[in-house]
Amino acid sequence: MVNSANKLPTIVDPAVKLVRDERGLALVGDGMELRCDLARMLPRIKPGKLQHELLVKAAKVKGATAPRAIDATAGLGEDALLLAAAGFDVQLYEADPVIAALLADGLERATANEQLAPLVARMHLTQGDSVAALRALANANCEQPDSEDPAAGELSAIQQPVYLATSEREATGAPASTAAPDVIYLDPMFPARQKSAAVKKKFQLLHHLEAPCANEEELLLAAIAANPRKVIIKRPIKGPLLAGIKPGYSISGKAVRYDCITPASIKL
Repeated sequence: MVNSANKLPTIVDPAVKLVRDERGLALVGDGMELRCDLARMLPRIKPGKLQHELLVKAAKVKGATAPRAIDATAGLGEDALLLAAAGFDVQLYEADPVIAALLADGLERATANEQLAPLVARMHLTQGDSVAALRALANANCEQPDSEDPAAGELSAIQQPVYLATSEREATGAPASTAAPDVIYLDPMFPARQKSAAVKKKFQLLHHLEAPCANEEELLLAAIAANPRKVIIKRPIKGPLLAGIKPGYSISGKAVRYDCITPASIKL
């Protein structure tokens, strides 16, 4: 659970600020406000709709009875919610503390919604550097026959839990599993992509944040090194390949495509 008494992250730009009211946490400025409202995703996760989502199609893995995913670029959690609705247990990483605070608040409020509650119970948010976490995960999975695995401690040190839906994790502070996940999802397009007026307003506010800018190639290579069954990359429909690595296949829509890479087939 999220402790609402926690101190809010500092924003350097005076044009925007975080405000907590009866509707939760919001980033406000320029006459606009931004909240994490996962209830807006309900129409997309209805039976008969969810299976048509391109991300859900891309994320299918054969033989996985309890699939696990890492969303390394969580943003406001919409894509992670789709994965959770598709049955994945999802570890989310968000580097920007303000965006992470908005997402944590949205996850907390979603527990009051009977349709969303079982989904956010499978979503575990960490505010921190996903590249470092993925590298630590890769190291933890390397064979170390003569000594205890130091990478497990490294991974634990990197993790800064913000929202952990499982009460046992809340009590113990235990890190996410060090086993390789089924899927690692990357959306390095964030925040500059779609053209709708609503999205433009949303990203106008986010541009005020001093969010760290991850190196896209570094992020992809770290994801591949973590050895999931599949890495999924969200790209503009006509965007270049990330790091020049050709996917095994892609699932495309009108505006975006999902490039799917099988790390076992990649030689770096």
